[in-house]
Amino acid sequence: MDLPVERLPERVAAAPGLARWGRQLDAEWLLEVGPRAWLLSLRDGQVAAVRRGPFLMPACTIALRIEAEAMARFLAPRPEPGWQDLLALSRHGALTVEGDVAAFFAHLMWFKGALALLREAPPPAPPAPAPPWGGVTAEPIIGRYLRLDIAGRPHRLYVEEAGEGVPLLLLHTAGSDGRQWRDLLNDADLTARFRCIAFDMPWHGKSSPPPGWQHEEYRLTTAAYTGLVMTVARALGLDRPIVIGCSIGGRIVLDLAAGHAESLRGVIGLQGSAFTGRYYDLSVLHHPRIHGGEVAAAAVSGLVSPTAPEAGRWETLWHYMQGGPGVFRGDLHFYAEEGDLRPKLARIDTARCPVALLTGEYDYSCRPEDTLATAAAIPGAKAVIMPGLGHFPMSEDFAALKPHLMPVLEEMAARG
Repeated sequence: MDLPVERLPERVAAAPGLARWGRQLDAEWLLEVGPRAWLLSLRDGQVAAVRRGPFLMPACTIALRIEAEAMARFLAPRPEPGWQDLLALSRHGALTVEGDVAAFFAHLMWFKGALALLREAPPPAPPAPAPPWGGVTAEPIIGRYLRLDIAGRPHRLYVEEAGEGVPLLLLHTAGSDGRQWRDLLNDADLTARFRCIAFDMPWHGKSSPPPGWQHEEYRLTTAAYTGLVMTVARALGLDRPIVIGCSIGGRIVLDLAAGHAESLRGVIGLQGSAFTGRYYDLSVLHHPRIHGGEVAAAAVSGLVSPTAPEAGRWETLWHYMQGGPGVFRGDLHFYAEEGDLRPKLARIDTARCPVALLTGEYDYSCRPEDTLATAAAIPGAKAVIMPGLGHFPMSEDFAALKPHLMPVLEEMAARG
């Protein structure tokens, strides 16, 4: 494989979007792919010079070492699922980062974009025409605040809902908020039969932290998360809701099914598995040298399917860029560290609380094999691997999620 690294100066200069992510990036970057090496001088996000190795003890600020086969899979015009992103390569053990790791993560979106420029991709398809708005349109979504006690502390919680019928409680992903469910809340087929409710967890979106938050570090735990969901369901007077969660929400529905089956009609985990573990340094998500929102978005950007519509992709990432300091890191305390639900799976009785797990094939965080293993450990659980979708199916491409979701919802709603 011949890598056009020497052409990166012109390619980066011709990619104006990279300027945003590469600002103030000044470094000597050593790139090793298999036995080959290059030393790139970076100045304010531009590639000022490229030297080809071999080198004897090169001086560098950041070194990226990538296995040759992994690089070939990453640079395929349409990478196969699980090989489409730098952090995916890291999870495979095919990428190591050395040197100023904080600087690498601070500019993670730039490094992802720059290396993607080595991909000899086919010409992009013409952009889809913008939908005709036809003037002002009022969406059916209604938002309000709830004042309630959660775990004995007063909170102000933001809730949005639309539709009537069987209650459907929607849980957003780590570090984001309820806006991820915008397309579902606007879908007439769903709102005709379901009362669809999305809330921002405390510390997220338009929900505030509790008083005294400035003296503590936010860390989500299994008990706190399950308690939050059940508290909100009771506060809204929901009669045996169906709970749909994605990512951390797709994990916690398993705990809900294990401990609160009598209060639920069923649970659906999008990108759900009993445990994931960590595959990069979580401390960079709350670091004084790093813009937390930008690195959060950069960290999850490769979890969006490469086939997702651009508008859905970038709105999903924008929500991540707006997260509060340390909130994404605090959510991942549950997702990657504390929240191992494998010992609880045997307690789930799908005759009392049906369980369905729907996972996109391009998710390398909650991988398809993780979902299938979790479903196999729960007798009666259903698992579907969704082609062409990533870690955020409801926000990146709801139209592709809907055909998988509707039959599951209809079956659970029919239980009465």
